[in-house]
This record gives sequence, structure tokens and C-alpha cells, in this order.
Amino acid sequence: MRVLVIGSGAREHTLCWAFSRSPKLSQLYCAPGNGGTAAIAENIPLDPMDFAACADWAERHAIDLTVIGPEDPLSGGIVDVFAARGLPVFGPTAAAARIEGSKLWAKALLERAGVPTAAAVRFSDHEAAAAWAERRAADGGAFPVVVKADGLAAGKGVFICHNQRETQHALEVLMLERTLGAAGASVLIEEFMEGVELSLFALTDGERVVLLAPACDYKRAYDRDEGPNTGGMGAYSPPKFATPELLAAIERDILRPTIAALAADGSPFRGLLYAGLMITAEGPKVVEFNCRFGDPETQVVLPRLQSDLLELCAAVAAGRLDTVAPPVWSAEATCGVVVASGGYPGPYAKGKPISGLDMLDEDILVFHAGTARAADGRLVTSGGRALTLVAHGASVIAARERVYANIARIHFEGARWRRDIGAREA
Repeated sequence: MRVLVIGSGAREHTLCWAFSRSPKLSQLYCAPGNGGTAAIAENIPLDPMDFAACADWAERHAIDLTVIGPEDPLSGGIVDVFAARGLPVFGPTAAAARIEGSKLWAKALLERAGVPTAAAVRFSDHEAAAAWAERRAADGGAFPVVVKADGLAAGKGVFICHNQRETQHALEVLMLERTLGAAGASVLIEEFMEGVELSLFALTDGERVVLLAPACDYKRAYDRDEGPNTGGMGAYSPPKFATPELLAAIERDILRPTIAALAADGSPFRGLLYAGLMITAEGPKVVEFNCRFGDPETQVVLPRLQSDLLELCAAVAAGRLDTVAPPVWSAEATCGVVVASGGYPGPYAKGKPISGLDMLDEDILVFHAGTARAADGRLVTSGGRALTLVAHGASVIAARERVYANIARIHFEGARWRRDIGAREA
């Protein structure tokens, strides 16, 4: 099979790595790719948001399957463009991708379907939202609350607000200052859910559901879950608390009803549905859904997969998930840590030479995100999250010990990482 992966992050590097292990693969391309994908795929200078150009290229090069990585082209309708031309593609339509692209739409869908999730109020007017926060404080209402931008925000549109002042500030940042542009024009204000977070991927062809291995990620920039939200600073798989019984309950009470609700809405979902969950005292509840493979969870989930990912994705795209065997997983655990540029998720410098990759233990996996090749051939930083290092181990703790023993060998000016990824499993 000739395969095209759309995107340029560590998620896409991991997808390329997994596809490269398939006996069904004959040629692999990544558009636009990064400094890591170039080693295992041919990087193609296509803009993921130029849907017609991407489809033209796939058609000219007889691509058997295109896999869309990022949320922006999915929400924008790239799958619709490919499908209209009869080009095989893995990912949901724009209508189905609203499960991530609009927090307000997704919340309404979950409420109609009776899927357990946080109670919420919706606002498209700043004055009305600010008045709600003022009334809540005056009436002795519970804080914290969670303020979420309605639209796509690269993991940066969520504010945990511990009092009225913080709530008003989040509303001003999103709705008045428009720091996230149109994404913050409308907001969702949710109850704060206590518990432990879980990330769970599910492959679905619109009817059938196949769970992938569970993971836990770390969204805050700094140790002890301090600092601003990021796209993710690390992850591990599997968490001890994600028992077969818990996963079965999530599939029964959350994933299947959500997929059925999408189909009933006229927006059948075909691709990878990513459930961000809070495991509360009352049971699992939805924090959010994403319409694609998550980052950095993909980097720790797929290295545990012993089945052929390409075969699974092709079956999803063809609507034939029932024709392939369920995925088989390694008993080993994985732990992945993101090496970020200094200043991330705020402003950061680019073009910093990266060294030390040749000093890592042989079985350490390195997935590139914000990297590029300079004119002189050197690998340099080009983004906020530069690399994800992943190690295997007999347990999460064993895997984290190995990844941290190696990560200090990586160097570029300003490099930083969290030091507590996976520590909760001790």
C-alpha cells in the first residue's frame, strides 16, 4: 500500500513509524513532515490546510490510504474533499469532527445522548458570562469552575478558575481580548470534576468500536501539574487503575452511545475517537472528545501495539472494522517525555541545534515534532515541543527510569522537560 500521512508533529512521526513496520506498506509519504519523518518517509511540501492540493497530490501518486493527523484540517473538511473524489482516507468528516471543533456542540450532543459529563452553561456574550460568575460568587456557588473556549485552541483554551476573579479574567482573555481568535467567541463554563484523568483511543468505522490501550497524559507545563496548559508534556501507558472492568464500562456507557448519537445526528464518525475522561467517585465522565490521535498519548500507545496499524486503519476507512482481528498489545509499559523549547507554551526561540541523539540507548524511541534540518544539514528546533523520548519497561516505573536516564543526554539551548511523568504509578 502507498500511504500518505498528513501533518508535521510527533503524532505523525509515530504514525509513520508504526506504518513503516507493516508488511503491507510499499511506499510512505508525510506532508509536510519534520526532521524525524524524513528518515522513514518521503516528506512532501504540502500545506495540510490546502485540501485541494493534498487531494490532487494523493490522486496523482495513486495513494491507497491517506491518514489525517491534526485537528485543524479535519475540522475544516479535508476528509470531505478526499471522499468526494473517491480517495480512501482515515478520519472523520467536518460534521463529525465537531465533536472536537465545537465544545458547545459536543456538550449538547452528550447531554442528548445521556453520556456522563460535567454540568455546564454556555455563553456567547461576555456581559452575560461575567454576570453569571458574579452571581455564582455572591450566592456562594462552588469554585473552581472550568472555562473552555468553544473552538480549537491547540490545548490552550481551558482555564481552571478558583474564584470569581480568575473566572472573570479567563472570560476577558477569551471573549474580549480574543487571544485565541474566533475560538473564544463563545465559551463553556463547566463544573470542576474531581478524580484522575484517563485518555482512551477508539477506532470506529461509524458502527463498530475497537478500543486501543489506555494512557495518562500531563497537560500542565511544569512539575506537580503547575503552570499553563500545553499540548501535552508527556504520557505513559498503561495506568494501573484502568482495569478491564473500567474500560468495558467506558465503552458501554460513553463510547458506544456517543458514536450512536453522532450517527443519529447525521454525522457518523469514522476514524479515531479520543476520549479525555475523568474517573470520578461516581464513575467515568467525559472531559472532552478529540477527533484524532492525541499527542503525546500516541507516542506511548502505538509502541505497545503488536498488530498491524495500517491494516486496522485501512479497515476503518473502508467501513470494514469487523473484518480484522482485535489489536494485540505488548505486556510492557511505556513512558514518554516531551523535550520542549524554553518559554513554551509562551514565546520561544527557534533554530537551536540539537545534539545527543546519537548518545541514547539503542531501544529508546525518539519522535520528532518541532524539528527541522538547517541548510547545513544540522537538526534544529522549529517548534515548542521539539521531541518526545519513549522507553519500554516491565512497568511504568521501570520505563520512566529508563527514559529519564536517557533524556539528559539531549541538548539544545533552552531545552526543558517535566521530571514527574509517570511518577504517580510508584
